[in-house]
Amino acid sequence: MNFKSLTTFCALAALGLVACQSESKKSNNVTEQSADAATSVKLVTDSFQRDIDGKKTNLFTLKNKNNAEAVFTNYGGRLVSLLIPDKDKKMVDVVVGFKSVTDYEKSTEPYFGATIGRFGNRIAKGKFSLDGKQYQLFTNNGQNTLHGGKKGYQYVVWDAKQINDQTIQFDYLSKDGEENFPGNLKVTVTYTLTDDNELKMDYQAVTDKTTVLNLTNHAFFNLNGEGSGDVLNHEVKIYADEYTPVDSTLIPTGKIEKVKNTPFDFTSATKIGARIKESNEQLTFGKGYDHNYVLNKTKGMNMFQAASVRGDKSGIVMDVYTQEPGLQFYSGNFMQSKNTFKNGSKDDFRTAFCMETQHFPDSPNQPSFPSTVLKPGQVYKTSSIYKFSN
Repeated sequence: MNFKSLTTFCALAALGLVACQSESKKSNNVTEQSADAATSVKLVTDSFQRDIDGKKTNLFTLKNKNNAEAVFTNYGGRLVSLLIPDKDKKMVDVVVGFKSVTDYEKSTEPYFGATIGRFGNRIAKGKFSLDGKQYQLFTNNGQNTLHGGKKGYQYVVWDAKQINDQTIQFDYLSKDGEENFPGNLKVTVTYTLTDDNELKMDYQAVTDKTTVLNLTNHAFFNLNGEGSGDVLNHEVKIYADEYTPVDSTLIPTGKIEKVKNTPFDFTSATKIGARIKESNEQLTFGKGYDHNYVLNKTKGMNMFQAASVRGDKSGIVMDVYTQEPGLQFYSGNFMQSKNTFKNGSKDDFRTAFCMETQHFPDSPNQPSFPSTVLKPGQVYKTSSIYKFSN
């Protein structure tokens, strides 16, 4: 073969290779996108269909009239993706997550997007007492219990019922003794994507034995889009004059302190990174922000504003409303680049934040904190909203 023929052959072979790669991507029905572009990817339903613990997992999509889209899986009752229009009307996925159930199963961070229970946040040394009986939970966060223990609600398959195009209901029976919590607890969580670009979360539960309960959602947000870099230039306002300081294991000391003149003062809009590197014992303990804020409730209002966050690149604003007394603000300090998100980007340090509406951490052991006790005959009922605008 002469040089000219060889060159022609190589060129054709290269073209053939590109065509084969292109066809392969197409046949897998996966949109390959640059992580730097912070664009959404097409989720493949088959990747979310599994049998786990004898129950089937699946993928569910909610859409509103604005083309906003919220995607869930019943594995962990998770929010997988949330597409919101930015200031240029481009759809941005503001929730980081994975493109298959298997990825969620093997993730080193199990809480991405999950519905959290039976008790969100930490319980000191995994111990609490009810009606004179002491309960010992599995300690999965150093010496403490975090987000329900070894197999919290993020690992269970919820019964899913899509009510309509904009509403999905997840149900779960948490049996007496599960993770050593008392009582058969029937939990219903309903997620609604409204035409006002609100993601509304309605929680309800009943028990047949006195128990403790603190439900929340653990979505990790980046308002500039998944894969767009860190969140340190996001501006945050938290409607709280006080917070609950913690010890070195992130358990509240029991004190409630003012945020004024501390790095925890977000009573006016402030960049997440503005003071995160300041010399401060609380920031050292949390490796950044990982603290509960005592929300300023507005008198006479059933639902009140907890926080507002603005993405510096997208212009997307997320306003948080709740009926809960607390808000855990977490700045992604334990993200370690060990997991790969939907669009191929890594879960790099501080590339997402959380705003978890909640009762206070370790409430079962802190008599001065709002009670998390639920008794037979009572109905646990609370709602929170993430509202998006630009």
